[in-house]
Order: sequence, then C-alpha cells, then structure tokens
Amino acid sequence: MTAASPSPAADPRLVRVELGNRAYDIAIGPGLLAGIGARIAALRPGARVAIVTDRNVAQHHLGTVEASLAAAGITSSAIVIEPGESAKSYAGLQQVTEGLIAARIERRDLVLALGGGVVGDLAGFAASVVRRGLDFVQAPTSLLAQVDSSVGGKTGINSPQGKNLIGAFHQPVLVVADTGALDTLPARELRAGYAEVAKYGLLGDAKLFDWLEGAWREIVTGSAERVAAVAASCTAKAAIVARDETETGDRALLNLGHTFGHALEAGAGYSQRLLHGEGVSIGMCLAFAYSARLGLCSGQDVVRAQRHLEAVGLPTRISDVPGELPDTDGLMTLIAQDKKVSRGQLTFILTRGIGEAFVAKDVDAASVRAFLEEMRAA
Repeated sequence: MTAASPSPAADPRLVRVELGNRAYDIAIGPGLLAGIGARIAALRPGARVAIVTDRNVAQHHLGTVEASLAAAGITSSAIVIEPGESAKSYAGLQQVTEGLIAARIERRDLVLALGGGVVGDLAGFAASVVRRGLDFVQAPTSLLAQVDSSVGGKTGINSPQGKNLIGAFHQPVLVVADTGALDTLPARELRAGYAEVAKYGLLGDAKLFDWLEGAWREIVTGSAERVAAVAASCTAKAAIVARDETETGDRALLNLGHTFGHALEAGAGYSQRLLHGEGVSIGMCLAFAYSARLGLCSGQDVVRAQRHLEAVGLPTRISDVPGELPDTDGLMTLIAQDKKVSRGQLTFILTRGIGEAFVAKDVDAASVRAFLEEMRAA
C-alpha cells in the first residue's frame, strides 16, 4: 500500500468500497449529518429508519439526524444505549435487537448506527441477525470509527473471554463520516482514534506516516488536514477490504498492534482505564519492539513509532495502563483467545520497518511470554 501524502480539500470526499454488487460509498467531510436524510432517501426511497445511538452522542447529534430524516420525509425511531465498551455485550445486543423488532423495522428498512465504534459494532451485528439480515448505514461520530470500525463490515460484541469474539461480517450500504462531529469529542477519545490513523502509515504506507509526523497537530485540531487524514485512512482500508473481505489473507494486517492491545483491554476490564485506541497504541509499540527483538526491523523504527505516538499524547508502554493488570500468564491466556489464533498457534502482525507490516504465523509462545515479562518489568 503506497500513496502520496494526502492534500487537504474543502469539499466532501467520496471513497468507494468495491465489493461487486455490495459496493458502497464513504462520504467524508464536515456538516454531513445535516444532510444525511437526503442521502438515505436517494439510496432507499420509502424506507423507515431505526437510529441506534448512545446517550452521549444523542445529546450532540440525534436531533440533527432526526430533523434531517424528517425533512427528507423519512419516519424514524431511536434506540439509545449506555455509552462505553460494556454495551458491546449480550445484554446490549438484546436491547438493540428487541428495540428493532418493537419498532417493526423490516427488511426494506434501514438501521442507522450513529456513534463511535461500540455503537457501530453493536448496531451492525444486531442488523445482521434481526429478520435474518437488515441493511444498515454507518454514521460514525468518533475518529476511530470514521477511519476504522465503520468501514469493512466487521460487527460484533465482546465475550468475557475476549474482545469481538462474537460477531459477523455484515457490510453497511453507506458510510457518512461527518468530520465536524469530531469537534464534540473529549480530547482523550480524539487522541485514541488517532492511533488508528497512524496505524495505516505504520503498517503499509511510509509516505503517509511521514506526512502524519508533520500534520498530526492540524488533524487533531480539526483543520482541512483532518478530512485528508480520514480520507487517506478510508482509502487504505477500502483497498484491503476489497481484496480480502473476510480476513483470510492480508486484511489481517489491519490488526497491527491489536493482539497485544486487545489482551490489555480485556485485562483492564474493557473500562475507561484503557480505551481501544490507547490499547492499539501500546500494542503497535510492542509489535515494533518484538519485531526488533527478532531482528526484523531496526531499533530506530521502534523509537520513531513510539516517539510519534507519545508526541500525540498516547500511551506506549504496558506500565502506562493505570491500575492492576493480569500477570504475564494471564495476558498470554488472553492472547491465546485472539481471533487470529489457528490450531492453537499464535499469529502476530510484525514489521520489517515503517510501512512494512506482514502476517507472521506460528509465532513461538514462549518467546512472546519472555518478551512480555521483560516489557512489564520495564
């Protein structure tokens, strides 16, 4: 994956996810929620819409979306869940599925996921199973969701034994990424989402990472570079998803940092102690450091990745996670539940340098354990 440095643009951008007759557009730009009704009316005339959102997002954006739908002649209802990763549970799934059934949403209607990654994953999974499959639209309101979880059709909930272990591939029919919505995010959540932006440069596009090192402040503060960064991230992910929709090949590259990160998230109880993007940030640093340990990449690349994420204000070490975590054996148990494990053998995304990630199968568990023990001590 190589690309020139993105350039800012004032107009909304469209990125196409090419999946044959299931292809869909990602619309990116500020102020798009105010026009989402017209987009949906053009896409699915006569459909009713059930909006799934959380209590925090509803305060900022639900009224705008409901007004836009009403102006387009679309009848809507809302299902409001509690915010936070804990909503991605069996109980959360029951709330949303029963809400969709009670709202009499039919197959010709639409589910609209309005919120961050938790809302998108939960609403998308509910849409995949209610009436054996409803179409849905993603309206991501967090940076992490706009550049990652809203694109590609991964939906699901967490198990007490691991993150995202229950779910389905269910592609949206449209993604509307209103970059202006990011202005309502707490600074910590915005930084956490930025980890997924940096991931695209670190895994496969050294030129993008070069650009991010100089542009990250403008991306965080919301200038035109933000639209460019979201578009570049979505373009990178769309290309990978088009090649490998169900993660049988190089789509696994998108999990750079996630094997370590998911274990840390589970160890922290899926709580505010460690946001998903923060876990990914630490996980990417661990993936680079472990790659260097194996002689795959230079120590300079490890330092460069870590310094960039630290400059943004992200955690980069296991010791940055507040509170107690499981011991090394406990973390290894969580890693063994990772979705990429095959026949009991560990699979990691490792790297040969900035922009040169690859899928490493049959990784030696004893080596990983020794590495984690050393990192915890450090």
